[in-house]
Amino acid sequence: MAETSGSGKLNEYDLVIVGGGLVGGSLACALASTGLRLCVLEAVPPRSKAQPSYDERVIALAWGSRRIFEGIGLWGGIEPGAEPIRQVHVSDRGRFGFTRLDHREAGVAALGYVAPARLLGRAIQGGLGGVEFLCPARLLGVRALPQRVDLEVAVGGDSRLLRTRLLVAADGGDSSIRKRLGFAVREQGYGHHALITTVTPARPQTGVAFERFTETGPLALLPMTEGRYSVVWTARAQDAAGLRDLSDQEFLAGLQDRFGYRMGKFTHPGRRLTYPLKLTIAQESAGRRLVLIGNAAHTLHPVAGQGFNLGLRDVAALAEVVVRARREGTDPGGEATLDAYRRLRGRDQAAVVAATDTLARMFVNPWPPVRWGRDLGLLSLALLPGPRRFVTRRFMGLGGVCQPRLARGLPLGSEDA
Repeated sequence: MAETSGSGKLNEYDLVIVGGGLVGGSLACALASTGLRLCVLEAVPPRSKAQPSYDERVIALAWGSRRIFEGIGLWGGIEPGAEPIRQVHVSDRGRFGFTRLDHREAGVAALGYVAPARLLGRAIQGGLGGVEFLCPARLLGVRALPQRVDLEVAVGGDSRLLRTRLLVAADGGDSSIRKRLGFAVREQGYGHHALITTVTPARPQTGVAFERFTETGPLALLPMTEGRYSVVWTARAQDAAGLRDLSDQEFLAGLQDRFGYRMGKFTHPGRRLTYPLKLTIAQESAGRRLVLIGNAAHTLHPVAGQGFNLGLRDVAALAEVVVRARREGTDPGGEATLDAYRRLRGRDQAAVVAATDTLARMFVNPWPPVRWGRDLGLLSLALLPGPRRFVTRRFMGLGGVCQPRLARGLPLGSEDA
């Protein structure tokens, strides 16, 4: 990474990205070779165990996210440790509703992939050559003006003054930038927590992911390397801590009861972590010389695994409009650039937020007409190829007509339309 400048000097950039995790780091990698002056501010060192983006989670990557990483040039470092998802089996526990999504119907090698967050983090860190990376950095002040954004940042024992034409907030669901600049949010808790762990089944089904809806919320099992499965178990808030603190034997018995014996007995449970689930949506994704991306703009329920994929599509769109502004000699933080970003992202963001929120609420609703309706909906997908292909493409992150260059797997410098 480039050497950082000393204190007492005003440092000027085209973009400053606050948050160097998976989403902010991906944007920096995408723009690293474009000639733009970039700076990334990150509070926690990437290899620290406290780094929230690079924790023990696995990330479900849609096929569209693979194409974005290919366009950025990072997929080669991710693919060896990524397990393909070739089928998704969706069912309503104890009821008749089910459907399957299959990569062969979509004509692709995989619907998506499961990759450890730390693997993605290593690939991203390896792609940041030439990008000024200030870490550990703490934001002391920010002021958005018509022609620029001024920031004061503490780096080690120094206070630094930064000036940028565009400020990008990629600092997570509790975004300090979003709060400091007064962006309104819509926030609602689901009354549930997600429990994350890994298990090893006796009969793993290679390439098959499971989403089983239960009366307390969805239970997802995602295939990993070496025959393991990542478990995302949604539990009522009042039950989550007790579930986390069970003995391994008791936990495996509970999981077996929820999932059944389709893959035989579960063994070797990993460390169990829980976190509360809530919907947080910024009312505006862009303001004066500021763009919110990833969880800073939208924190979703994990059902269908769309959160990170949505953030990566934010990256593809923002990189496109910023590079276009550079080529045309216009302002990368100007209103025309931000309007172009809003047009590219507004419909996709709204559709994914609505779909995940509806699924999260509908499949825990005990009212009999809702239960019959959701089961009939799943059966309809199983029987009708047209709607199933539509849902499959959305799961793969391929919705929308106008795809940014990176979302088509093309590097930003390519002239191939």
